[in-house]
Amino acid sequence: MNNLREFYTTKVNGFEKQIEALNKQLFTFSILRLLIFLGTIVAIYFASVDAKYVIGVLCVGIPLFLFLVSKYTNLKHQKSKLEALKEINAVELQVLNRDYSNLPNGKEFADDIHYFSQDIDLFGEGSFYQVSNRTKLAEGSLLLADIYKKNSINEIKEKQEAIAEIAEKVDWRQEFSAMAALTKTETSTHTIATWLKNYKSFVPKAMKFIPSVFSIISVTIFIAYFLDYLPESVLITWLVLGMVIVGLFTKKVTNLGQSASKMKSTFDQYNQLLAMIEETEFTSNLLKRQKASILSNGEQNSKVLKKFASLLSNLDRNNNLLYLIFANGFFLRSLTECLAVEKWIEEHGKSVETWFNTIAFFDAYNSLGNFAFNHPNFTYPTITDDEVVLNSKNAGHPLLDPKKSILNDITIEGGQFFIITGANMAGKSTFLRTVSLQIMMANVGLPVCAQEVSYSPIKLITSMRTTDSLTDDESYFFSELKRLRYIVDEIQVDRYFIVLDEILKGTNSTDKALGSRKFVERLVKSKSTGIIATHDLSLCEVANEYNAVKNHYFDAEIIDNELHFDYTFKDGICQNMNASFLLKKMEIIE
Repeated sequence: MNNLREFYTTKVNGFEKQIEALNKQLFTFSILRLLIFLGTIVAIYFASVDAKYVIGVLCVGIPLFLFLVSKYTNLKHQKSKLEALKEINAVELQVLNRDYSNLPNGKEFADDIHYFSQDIDLFGEGSFYQVSNRTKLAEGSLLLADIYKKNSINEIKEKQEAIAEIAEKVDWRQEFSAMAALTKTETSTHTIATWLKNYKSFVPKAMKFIPSVFSIISVTIFIAYFLDYLPESVLITWLVLGMVIVGLFTKKVTNLGQSASKMKSTFDQYNQLLAMIEETEFTSNLLKRQKASILSNGEQNSKVLKKFASLLSNLDRNNNLLYLIFANGFFLRSLTECLAVEKWIEEHGKSVETWFNTIAFFDAYNSLGNFAFNHPNFTYPTITDDEVVLNSKNAGHPLLDPKKSILNDITIEGGQFFIITGANMAGKSTFLRTVSLQIMMANVGLPVCAQEVSYSPIKLITSMRTTDSLTDDESYFFSELKRLRYIVDEIQVDRYFIVLDEILKGTNSTDKALGSRKFVERLVKSKSTGIIATHDLSLCEVANEYNAVKNHYFDAEIIDNELHFDYTFKDGICQNMNASFLLKKMEIIE
């Protein structure tokens, strides 16, 4: 932790120094720009007696002024990027202090009927998503949420290798994130990709040749007019003819121009992110495959994307009245430019979605790599196909303060079911979420909060926080029954690790005890694997009938009239409950 704090502090200080140096350069160039402008005005004033001197001053002053403007703009961009890099490292220092207030919590991704997201603090304030998410693009944020919710057990080793590799590319990760943070787009990439795939061309193929012929004739008419071989009326008539030809397509040209204007900034900025991926060598198979998806026959598609941004910029020139009249009237430029755009769309339009998806992938995996880098004491699970589903030594909850977290060992085999009893606040629910998060994180490919882990991949399904639905006029009890029905249906078609917390809370104790027992027996008979926490000690009797059922507990002790917890996972059945003691302690009862 101290090394991480020192690392990020050094980064912040380094970027602050670079920003300070850039501020001095910006001030210098700002003054130079002003001096050149004023100097040019003064020089023009004194040179006004001779037009040649005025032209000479303008030929020197204007290019020099534009050079300084360009240089100043580039320095501003560098400063913005350095400020983004500084902010990235400052956020990591805040996170090390357990301050997540400036991070998005992902509550928009919460899903009440998902396999587990509602139960394990995956989204919302203080959630795993909030702690781990560092995405800068909307598409990356959505993909990261999907990765967490996917519940996939495929290619875990590949995912581990990819996360481990990207974790070590600290400078690359931060450069990519800084560049992505500066990306401001008017239209979503999904909208753009859909528009490109569904685009219908309107410029006739003959326009590939007609504008060239028309331009040659226009030049000929120009020359003939200036040499007094043709009257002015011919020149005007030809101009009107060109405007009429373009006018036949005005509505479609305008629509394309408006779409281009909205998309241009996206292509301008995304090609830089694409270039970063193309120029980086990756060793893990997953990252290499992602990189390969943006290469077409070895061609760098960042340059292809940049070319399209340039083509879209050309359409913007139609907003200039003089260009609109003369470039179209004499050279049919709008049709030429539209045809070039349509040709690009025909060749590359269907590939753009893949390029955008790859950028989103690296944005999401940057978060996973950053999480792994920030938790050097976490362990990548050893993936096995053993009977033991999860064998975790010194496991802890990844969101708890490591200084306060109590670590426990857990070993559970396929087909085993643990019944966990314990007093209120003794740690049952935290333990359930610890195990659930270990399985979710292992399936994603992340290192988990444990000293050593072996894991036979299994999907996760939970029922811990069922709520009633007022909008659907649905009682709490009925909602829970629907959830249990959902679990029963799912285990018929796939293998799951089931985590339950105090089921059938919405009915009386006798009915609850009988129903809970029957449900657990059904799960055991189906050879399901999982854990159930309960206050009902009678449920522990199931272990007497089924060898696959094991009893465990978390204890509480009353010492010197104070309640003490050790939060330690133990074998057996809890004998100490604390509800009556707490009621008396808080003077609720006598």
